[in-house]
Amino acid sequence: MDCDEPLIFAIDNRYTRDFETLSNTSPKLMSSVPLIFDTDAAPLTIGMVHLRPLPGSPRYTDDMQAIIDAAVHDATALEAGGVDAVMVENFGDTPFFPERVPAVTVAAMSAVMVAIRNAIRLPVGVNVLRNDGESALAIAAVTGASFIRVNVLCGARVTDQGLIPGIAHDLLRLRKNLGVDDVKILADVDVKHSAALAPRPFSDELTDLVHRGGADAVVVSGSGTGRETPRQQITDAIRIADGVPVFIGSGVSTESLATLPIDSGGFIVGTSFKQNGQVSEPVDQARVAMFIQAIRERWN
Repeated sequence: MDCDEPLIFAIDNRYTRDFETLSNTSPKLMSSVPLIFDTDAAPLTIGMVHLRPLPGSPRYTDDMQAIIDAAVHDATALEAGGVDAVMVENFGDTPFFPERVPAVTVAAMSAVMVAIRNAIRLPVGVNVLRNDGESALAIAAVTGASFIRVNVLCGARVTDQGLIPGIAHDLLRLRKNLGVDDVKILADVDVKHSAALAPRPFSDELTDLVHRGGADAVVVSGSGTGRETPRQQITDAIRIADGVPVFIGSGVSTESLATLPIDSGGFIVGTSFKQNGQVSEPVDQARVAMFIQAIRERWN
């Protein structure tokens, strides 16, 4: 292939755009939109794109195009509602693999990511559940994603998938080897749907996550999807992180926003952006817009 020719990623003719070929300075095939942390600006809002069950998972029933169409619908609704970024995850693939996912999952998520990148102009991130940070980083590297989320970057957690160990040692070396240091790592501390292998102070876990694990931002959350994050945990995380962005990762809604710290790095919102506040429903643009308006009013 002539290196001067444009490389074309095509899912179908609705989601096709020309992108420049691989440059000499970066291995990315598609240029990314950076996720910028600015302590002087309003907190960021990252809206979730929860994928339907993908090929190979037990609940897979759709054809791949239907999955892509649903994901693009949610991403464009999030953008129109005013979020700062979107994050894609294989939410429908329960029961999750504890670590590495099959090749078909990586392929399916890459196809979805390309379609979303072609449809919106926002930074896009990816989370490969339950803890396949290496696949998430590989997807980011070739699709131009700006960030990834990793549930267990450091330490070890007991989950419904069994014991999941931290992957910082492999993930940061892979990021360096791929030359994608600009892909930010959002890492959970005391991640939902899990328990610590052994009791350890929250402050020690978070400090290690940032200073030894290399997290670019920290995510705090409640005990499960859609459940409120304890206020004290949020306050402690912001204090201990000492300038590293802290994202509130569950239980965030327009109603709860009034009681949440406005000086955090931002919010990761999924359930409350869906129609009727139901996680299995499509994104409701009006609900997104109401939340964004509430943030602006508080910040100003």
